[in-house]
Amino acid sequence: MGLLSSLRPHRRGALSGGGGGGQWQWSFLDAVWAVFLLAVVIFLALVFTPRRGEPLSAASSALAGATVPPCAASEVDLLPCEDPRRSSRLSREMNYYRERHCPARGEAPVCLVPPPRGYRVPVPWPESLHKIWHDNMPYGKIAERKGHQGWMKQEGSYFIFPGGGTMFPDGAEQYIEKLAQYVPLKSGLLRTGLDMGCGVASFGGFLLKENILTLSFAPRDSHKSQIQFALERGIPAFLLMLGTRRLPFPAQSFDFVHCSRCLIPFMAYNGSYLIEVDRLLRPGGYLIISGPPVQWKKQEKEWAELQEMALAFCYKLITVDGNTAIWKKPTEASCLPNQNGFNIDLCSTDDDPDQAWYFKLKKCVSKVSLADEIAVGSILKWPDRLSKPSARASPMDNGANLFELDTQKWVKRVSFYKKSLGVKLGTAKIRNVMDMNAYLGGLAAAAVSDPVWVMNVVPAQKPLTLGVIYDRGLIGVYHDWCEPFSTYPRTYDLIHADRINSLIRDPISGKSRCDLFDVMLEMDRILRPEGIAVIRDSPDVIDKAAQVAQSIRWTVQMVQLVMSSESMAPRRPKRAPDAPTVMPFLLMKSTERTLPPKPDTR
Repeated sequence: MGLLSSLRPHRRGALSGGGGGGQWQWSFLDAVWAVFLLAVVIFLALVFTPRRGEPLSAASSALAGATVPPCAASEVDLLPCEDPRRSSRLSREMNYYRERHCPARGEAPVCLVPPPRGYRVPVPWPESLHKIWHDNMPYGKIAERKGHQGWMKQEGSYFIFPGGGTMFPDGAEQYIEKLAQYVPLKSGLLRTGLDMGCGVASFGGFLLKENILTLSFAPRDSHKSQIQFALERGIPAFLLMLGTRRLPFPAQSFDFVHCSRCLIPFMAYNGSYLIEVDRLLRPGGYLIISGPPVQWKKQEKEWAELQEMALAFCYKLITVDGNTAIWKKPTEASCLPNQNGFNIDLCSTDDDPDQAWYFKLKKCVSKVSLADEIAVGSILKWPDRLSKPSARASPMDNGANLFELDTQKWVKRVSFYKKSLGVKLGTAKIRNVMDMNAYLGGLAAAAVSDPVWVMNVVPAQKPLTLGVIYDRGLIGVYHDWCEPFSTYPRTYDLIHADRINSLIRDPISGKSRCDLFDVMLEMDRILRPEGIAVIRDSPDVIDKAAQVAQSIRWTVQMVQLVMSSESMAPRRPKRAPDAPTVMPFLLMKSTERTLPPKPDTR
């Protein structure tokens, strides 16, 4: 590993006179050309000069060696797309104001988000499931308001999580045992779950020991930080609001959907929210609702309507146990159209149920495709489903072979990261992992035996392979990396970006939609202090990334290698001039900037 060299200076043209060195003789035609060229220069300057301090100027400064300043101390929890200062001015209809609303390019602050005073390296997993450092997120509202329900409480330097919740104050484990009487939570039949309005995500956290991977979500709310607490605990979680748009997941992905007093008005807006749940739920999957409106006082009408609509979907009611109701979705194609009181019908044939990036909710039910192959009970049990291509890989050109090659490739790469790059996968150093360009989920599959969870991100402009990832028993979201990600600062211990330049390049025109600087600044926001980012791309892109990394105060190591089927070891690259070598690029965040002095705990 060597020191990085600076970017090559830009080539500059120079005007030279004639060989005789005589004095220039101006003519009328020369004057016309001079005026024309001056006009062109002014036009180009007006077009390409950034306005309002756009990130283009920041990117130019980064490449010129300038250092990005820290944000104000008040921005320790900066959420660019969930900023209440912006959302408070928006419509409240269907909770539109609580959805993602990102700043226009040039409006977001170009600065490095600092940690709170007293921040320290998070408590390692699995201890973090039960306690975290108070000073890493010194917000006591939930402990004050929900402590009696077993959510969390403060003890000395820690927040303690007893494992309770509003609908299970005696603990998530007892609640899970209750559900297991009706839902096969312990057989490998169910693997992926969605927990809506999750609180501090104790339900999803305690399901992990059953080898069930639950993605918990909630919006930024008055408590400010319930998802932030979940992520600090090392539980898969995401900042999200069910409002006017489809949730950023593919259709038929989750083996069960859970709502424990999530307060989602399923029957509002002609049942639009229950229709969205149906889109996400795998055939043969389970819908679990605990709390309102299930047998809830003064909500008898809503409870009756919920049962009626579930019946219209041909869901089978498994049980009503107190305030908990459980339904099973049919494994066959939808029983719609049928006579129902909600005027709900099947969507038209041009509806793509997997389209879910800034896509408005529909008041029709998406048609089920491949129901027989991907239904609960038909798809392989966990962990066998991880290593076998699902039916959703079949429409891909040579899909089964691509799946196998991708799986083998990532087993070798992850092994190389551990042995040769020193990436501490498999240790207490790394728990929360993001794959920014996940494709088929190969990295997550290769790391499945390590004590990590991986957020697999499939770019919204790419082929929508996220359904294959869910069929493997993994989780993830759609995202456009020209926008900030919906999570709190300091979320991930490791961020991996394979071919990072493709994330910002328009697939049709080939032009960049935003700058690499923008993406790496966002990576800095969501990466924990002392976290690691691994970037893989062509030498030219890596060279630019190195300059950006220095401007955002990361320590940098670069490794150049040629990948072969026999070996993952670095060696002297041999390549044709038109075939750039792909190389990993290891970036480690500087501890001097991000870790303030530890407080005196004596």
